Amino acid sequence: MAMQLNQHILSLNHEQLTEDLAGESNLLFIQDLDGVCMELAQDPMTRRIDFRFLEAARSMAGHFYVLTNGEFIGSRGVNAIVTREVQKQKSTEKPDRFFLRGLGGGGVQLQDLCGNVSHPGVSESELNFMRSVPRKAQRYLYELLTGTPFDLDVEEARNLIQSAVLDNLVSPTINANVFYHRLHSNLKLYRTLQNLLGRFMATLQTEAATDGLGDSFFIHYAPNLGRDRQGLERIKLANDGDAGTTDYQFLLSGAVKEVGVLVLLNLYYYQHTGSFPLGEHFNARTAPREHSELLQLARTHFDPRLMPRIVGVGDTVTSCRSESDGDVNVLRGGSDRGFLNLIQELGRAFHTDNVVIFVDSGGGEICRPRLDTKLLHHAPGHTDRDPWSGAEGITDHDDSLILNFAFPDGHEQYVEFFLHFVKRYQQRHPAVAKTTGAPKKASAPILIPPSH
Repeated sequence: MAMQLNQHILSLNHEQLTEDLAGESNLLFIQDLDGVCMELAQDPMTRRIDFRFLEAARSMAGHFYVLTNGEFIGSRGVNAIVTREVQKQKSTEKPDRFFLRGLGGGGVQLQDLCGNVSHPGVSESELNFMRSVPRKAQRYLYELLTGTPFDLDVEEARNLIQSAVLDNLVSPTINANVFYHRLHSNLKLYRTLQNLLGRFMATLQTEAATDGLGDSFFIHYAPNLGRDRQGLERIKLANDGDAGTTDYQFLLSGAVKEVGVLVLLNLYYYQHTGSFPLGEHFNARTAPREHSELLQLARTHFDPRLMPRIVGVGDTVTSCRSESDGDVNVLRGGSDRGFLNLIQELGRAFHTDNVVIFVDSGGGEICRPRLDTKLLHHAPGHTDRDPWSGAEGITDHDDSLILNFAFPDGHEQYVEFFLHFVKRYQQRHPAVAKTTGAPKKASAPILIPPSH
């Protein structure tokens, strides 16, 4: 009897993955963006997305959502990247026909297939405070970088800040990768900067509390080392060949990807059945935050006969050994860990053989731990060596999150897989492909038979 997909560990057998998933009509992809279908870039303004991927994703409408901490709108949003790519193709279709449906800002920014964007549960006072964050970050960084101990030239500091401060509406961010490339020869100095950026983010929390918004926001670090006893995320300090935490994000409370999984499932059920199991107005701001509560919510409200097989795709997962007073601990984190873990648990709870896919994004312009393919499986389905030895810094033997399939060659390898899969899927399910390929009808219920 063939192994279920969820039993694989860091498998490189992409053909088996394709064939197994292509046979599943009740299927849902939930996929991250940066590092998965786009290269992680030192300057986010230089990111590109393959037009073929946009076409394939559109043809899977109803079975494909994105879930990202980035945003759709704004000068640095993914919609601008999509628009530039469509214009390069000289397509006669409007760019918004290729916009990706799903959740941005960690789960608080919702976009439909026509490019309509909303922020369910977000108040105008919260939005106003977030609009002020980029300006505050720019002023802070200018004073910091031109002073001791960094002593950067004024013009250089301004150029770095221009690239680093992302003026996203609901996820204002300092992307420290440009600082890492400038300071990595002096890791002690760069680590000092990392810690100072963390302190700056904490001051924003204090200011929000003063304005009566103390419970509105939280600080997200990507990558991170999980949470401490107070529930705060830990900064991952850089070391040789690893930039550590590069994204310092000021996010709305509830903007965590695992909550976004239930928001998307609620939409999926509506699209395929005509009703919202969690209610029409269920959103990330009103949802429970605890993993166990989210799982119970799904068990209680989602019809198991209609639960799709979910494929979760991400690139930011960490596992690092830490020694303190002679004790060795493993700190696990990463901005994709939570939503991938929930997808894994949903598969077990509903017996849907969900799949977790890891895309190695360490080969781009941002330094991260990389998979060592020589230490992964030598042949599909066989474990000549412990596969975890090839994923040091990413996962480990005792990790509760099992990365079932891996793409060690990064986003380009994953995109080629996705294109091949979609072609195979459409061959196996021409009626579904024809129905879901029409964006204008995406909000209408698409009735599908249960397959479990």
